Amino acid sequence: MSRTTSGVQRVETTVLAAVRRGLGGTPAVPVARGLSAFGEHALGWLALGAVGWATGRRRREWATGAVGVALAHASAVGLKRVVRRTRPDLTDVPPLGPVHSLLSFPSAHTTSTAAAVIGYGPVVGGPVMLGALSAMAVSRMLLGVHWPTDVVGGALLGAGVAAGVRRAVDHGGTP
Repeated sequence: MSRTTSGVQRVETTVLAAVRRGLGGTPAVPVARGLSAFGEHALGWLALGAVGWATGRRRREWATGAVGVALAHASAVGLKRVVRRTRPDLTDVPPLGPVHSLLSFPSAHTTSTAAAVIGYGPVVGGPVMLGALSAMAVSRMLLGVHWPTDVVGGALLGAGVAAGVRRAVDHGGTP
């Protein structure tokens, strides 16, 4: 293992342990579990898009956001299969929640949430959505199921995919 890799792993392990020490045993744990359930397979975000669309107001924006969330989630799942990084397996930070795969990079929960920030932010409110992204990212580490770089990579992937969808729709595409 190279020095850079081991240095990054040390930092990531330190961050995971610090998040667990700071938030483990607090009400943040059940909140993190709830966020995990909401974000599973991006279903909570897709449901939000469907409800928003069903209101009949700003349907194009809701649909665009939902397409961005779906494509971002699919991108994360595909990238996990290419990268094949395993989830954290640390004695001092055991997982606090179930996972459906042993693959870790990128965090699909964070990816779909970042896509929701870009997609739904204009109709829900950017600060609210950024708060949701921050909570989701921290929750994945608190639960011990993702490395910090998994959540950062997921946020970048989700934002990029959703921005691409928004750009395509703004230039004549249809969701």
